[in-house]
Amino acid sequence: MEQLQSQIDLLRAQALSVRRYTSEEIQPLLADQSSLQFLPQTIPSFSAQTAFRNFRDFYPQFFYKEAALNPTNPADLAKDWERDIINRLRADPQLDKDVSIRTTDTGAHYTVTYPLVIKSASCLECHSTPEKAPPSMVALYGPKNGFGWKLNETIGAQIISVPMSVAESRIWRNLALFVGASAIVFLFLMALLNVMLNRYVISPVMRMAKTAEAVSMGDASVPEFEYAGSDEIASLSRSFNRMRRSLDSAMSMLDK
Repeated sequence: MEQLQSQIDLLRAQALSVRRYTSEEIQPLLADQSSLQFLPQTIPSFSAQTAFRNFRDFYPQFFYKEAALNPTNPADLAKDWERDIINRLRADPQLDKDVSIRTTDTGAHYTVTYPLVIKSASCLECHSTPEKAPPSMVALYGPKNGFGWKLNETIGAQIISVPMSVAESRIWRNLALFVGASAIVFLFLMALLNVMLNRYVISPVMRMAKTAEAVSMGDASVPEFEYAGSDEIASLSRSFNRMRRSLDSAMSMLDK
């Protein structure tokens, strides 16, 4: 969920950047021309959604829409499920976003919706009444769309969706990587343990056993088994050598 939310935040930051660029850079340049003819390209919402449609040529699994209950452009009209979310945001002005998992024909989508609130009185110049709007805008979209907006009103929402499959595939890939790395580390530790066990335990015990077998068969020419150190094998080696010397001493006394 955190990975999906980070992707949502990145996509929203991109959309807000396009909106800001349009407001601060494009609108002032085309202000004179816009007074004569309405240009949709100077509208931040139009620019953000157009840029995202181009973005979807590379990442078609992502979804972005600025839906409204009463939009100027009919293409921005909220669908049933979008209308429900917008009404939920309108009912609670303190709600800064709505998070849901939406099931579609293509699978589950992690969907985050942010309210679009009229915070500038300049927006109402085009959206209060048809008489105050640019005639070219009314001629393009008609006198019934996108009017009656009010200051500080939630008129729509930014809706951004990311398919859950994006996170699920990453989860399985990370799990496979974790299991593979753990298996490699485990096998390495097992091999290292076997080497150390053979060198410091099995090999000395086998040599000590051969020496003990030779001595038990009466071969006194076998040299003592010396194992330096302070561990259990070294202690066993010293005890074995003391026992052997005691045995050699006892045999010598018997021979006399």
